[in-house]
Order: sequence, then C-alpha cells, then structure tokens
Amino acid sequence: MPSSASPWTSEFYERVRKEARQVPDPEQRLGATVARLRKTLANKEAELDELRRMVTNLTLANAVLTAGKGVSAEPASAADNVIPFRPTTG
Repeated sequence: MPSSASPWTSEFYERVRKEARQVPDPEQRLGATVARLRKTLANKEAELDELRRMVTNLTLANAVLTAGKGVSAEPASAADNVIPFRPTTG
C-alpha cells in the first residue's frame, strides 16, 4: 500500500532540518497543535478529578444529613394544593 506522503517531501524536510537547522513550518504548526491538545487534555483531566471530588463530598454530605433526620417509612403529608402521584394509604 503506497504512502500518502511522497519520499521526496520527507527527504526535503530532512535536508532542510540538517542544512538550515530549522524546523519546517508544517512541523512547527503540528507541534503547536499537539502542545495545545495536550494542555486541553490536562485541563479536562483536572476538571474531571475536581468533579469526582465534588460528587464524593456531596454524597457524603447527603448521607450525613439524611442519617441525622431519622427518615421514616411513611411519606410526608402533601399540602392542600399538591396532588400526590400515588395516593397515600392509611
């Protein structure tokens, strides 16, 4: 299966690198894009870590708050202007 890049292009860039001691423009742009994507990925990973910590803290806080109330098995009585989805039995 033939490569999409011609060997002349590769040889040209190698020659430019060796003789001019410069990185060709397409490689510079590619390097900048890779650096930007790595930074974006690192930011997303940090954001996910923070969200995971927040979920853990909120779950623990919820457990503490509900454990202190002594949740009963009977549903709370509905206000006069609220229609419950399931009629209360009792």
